[in-house]
Amino acid sequence: MKHSFLGYRRPDGSIGARNLVAVIPSVICANDVAQAICRQVQGTVGYFHHQGCCQLPLDLKRVTDVLINLGKSPNIGAVLIVSLGCEGTDHARLFAEIQASGKPVEIIHIQELGGTSRAIQAGIDAAQRLVIQISALQREPADISEAVMAIKCGASDTTSGMASNCVIGYVADKLVDLGATVIFGETTEFIGGEHILARRAVGGEDGPVGRRIHEIVDQMERRAKLIGEDMRGGQPTPGNIAGGLSSIEEKSLGAIVKSGHRPIQGVLEYTESAAGKKGLWIKDTPGREPEILTGMAATGAQFMLFSTGRGAPQGFPSMPVIKICGNPTTYARMEHDMDLNAGRIITGERAIEEVGEEAFALLLQVLSGRMTKNEALAYFGSIDIFCLGPVI
Repeated sequence: MKHSFLGYRRPDGSIGARNLVAVIPSVICANDVAQAICRQVQGTVGYFHHQGCCQLPLDLKRVTDVLINLGKSPNIGAVLIVSLGCEGTDHARLFAEIQASGKPVEIIHIQELGGTSRAIQAGIDAAQRLVIQISALQREPADISEAVMAIKCGASDTTSGMASNCVIGYVADKLVDLGATVIFGETTEFIGGEHILARRAVGGEDGPVGRRIHEIVDQMERRAKLIGEDMRGGQPTPGNIAGGLSSIEEKSLGAIVKSGHRPIQGVLEYTESAAGKKGLWIKDTPGREPEILTGMAATGAQFMLFSTGRGAPQGFPSMPVIKICGNPTTYARMEHDMDLNAGRIITGERAIEEVGEEAFALLLQVLSGRMTKNEALAYFGSIDIFCLGPVI
């Protein structure tokens, strides 16, 4: 059986589930101007991060790379860059690389324009032009093999590993078998289960991919130890513990279920795109939503399946986030935030495979334009970029 969806074909050949103008502040100091533009112009979304200045060169390049890949996301039809003018990020490279992808892109400089009010007016005019320019683009059929799915779990409890993560694992396997791309992360939630993932790596646990899986877990643990802390002081979170998860190892064993069973092809760095890659991949990310969702959108993922037990309602500005809830009580309480009730597995009403097929049918609809509940509520304002060094 052939599976397809309707999406927007981009000049670089990728296909988007949404057709938005991204307003990208190149530095935190430009956020207020970018927000004012987005409030005024329909069809825009903003990436209001907290980076871009007084950071180490490694992180300034990291921020620039992430913003470039966000701008090149297939869900973005055009880009407006809002630059202060003296930031540490490379706004010229940001403009040039997004422009090279074939998308319409404009840039304004707050300092050159004479300050906030003039920049807001110039930005509104530019964003309006871009929205009108891409507004007539039409969806066209695309095979499911062109899909890139990100996966995550958050606000987890015991039902996450027993139900909603299992559903996502089922969908992940199905998409990989159909020739699509699946990206999963949350390196902090591999701890105690990294050996299981490494055994699934192409080339085995002792091969380059298997060794890299062990390396990223060790690096994440060392980040905490360098400041005299143990990762287990923050993981599992208080909410996880209240939800019945006793240790990071128990949490990890439930979390990695969502990756399914297919071979792991490789490990992507946080800033890296998944363009041209097929099958199942890991992206080295933390677990917190603002940073991991940003990293996943930067891979080029058109959408995300997000498992939750206690109820995590937020999404991402340009990447639809489908919330799959494993806890039937949470779903009943937060139905306006949850897209699919996997709690029926816990109550015995449905099998994992049945809810997995429901999730697959839903993701095809979302790829073709159906809104997720967090999109309809515009609950997607909190994003950020995972950096490695201090603010200086």
